[in-house]
Amino acid sequence: MNQPERFSNLPAYAFPRLRQLLASHPAGGDELSMTIGEPQHAFPEWVGQILSENLAGFNKYPPNQGSEQLLNSISNWIDRRYDVQIDPATQLLTLNGTREGLYNTLMALCPEEKRGGKTSKVLIPNPFYQVYLVATLAVGAQPIFVNATAETGFLPDYLSLDAATLDATAVAYICSPSNPQGAVADENYWTDLLALAEKHDFKIFADECYSEIWRDAPPPGALEIAKKVGADPERVVAFHSLSKRSNMPGLRSGFASSGPKNIAAMNQLRNYAGTPLPLPLQAVAAKVWDDETHVEENRGLYQQKYAVADQIMDGVPGYQSPAAGFFLWLPVKNGEDSTIKLWQETGVKVLPGAYLSQDTDAGNPGTGYIRVAMVTPTQDMQRGLTALRDCIYG
Repeated sequence: MNQPERFSNLPAYAFPRLRQLLASHPAGGDELSMTIGEPQHAFPEWVGQILSENLAGFNKYPPNQGSEQLLNSISNWIDRRYDVQIDPATQLLTLNGTREGLYNTLMALCPEEKRGGKTSKVLIPNPFYQVYLVATLAVGAQPIFVNATAETGFLPDYLSLDAATLDATAVAYICSPSNPQGAVADENYWTDLLALAEKHDFKIFADECYSEIWRDAPPPGALEIAKKVGADPERVVAFHSLSKRSNMPGLRSGFASSGPKNIAAMNQLRNYAGTPLPLPLQAVAAKVWDDETHVEENRGLYQQKYAVADQIMDGVPGYQSPAAGFFLWLPVKNGEDSTIKLWQETGVKVLPGAYLSQDTDAGNPGTGYIRVAMVTPTQDMQRGLTALRDCIYG
């Protein structure tokens, strides 16, 4: 299959699709967007000073793998957060945002064929981050969508797949805390998935970008549980970012951590295909990874928002408050119809759940949902959720 054919059936990206859906419908009130997960809380006020002190770094090509300062800051954070000790020189790769890593890492580590010439399969939770699918198609692998529904705790039940599918699997993506549902993979989930990956010889790509926004307890991480069960470090690639943790999506600072063989292969591809972060931005990122005070303050704001959402949505049939992350995954009769109705009557804009999901033989798990981002100021969020409740559920 040639490259254009691989991408011929890509679903339309969610936000252009939303614009098209609402284009012919006027807003029925003051417009309030609760669609995109772009953090709006303040980032640390000292960031500008760090940047100004390191401007001379724009005169230099940045190191591909990351500066020693940044790699050390990240490895120290992994140790503090997960009690996992890694070698920053061989088990880390800094990223220009985790989107780069989630895409390029599949290109570096996923073979086109596995086990006797069979096309490699990539397991993808459904709903999912669209990059997972595009990366899968780019390497010529076959995507296998596994619905993550209320019945499965809003996490994909990869253990339910047949042995033939699992034997042909090269990579399984998993997002925890999950986007859009806010579900958390607990220690048992990670332990079972690691055992499954070991049995059928596939890698786990753990997208943990929402790991620092949680309600009651820090979500366990893939690296943490892999260490606890003695898994091969090459079995897992964990991805993290400053976008949500520190409200800095524009900084484009993320990282991947794995075993030395995986990191070497990823780094080799990045020599050609990557875009390393400029040195002044790496200096900023290092200081931001070093600091937890602003993260705790940010988390406190989201915990307040959980409480506001729970109060407003109390009594709504099927409402489940998220354990982590900053999205509400709200049950409705039809996501598109509810989105149009809400926009026409209130001016509040949300995202139909089906735009984040793929049709399967078992249906589209997002059809009966809308996703609502809780990133606006609390007062605006309260207004938007109240309007939503009265319009959709009143």
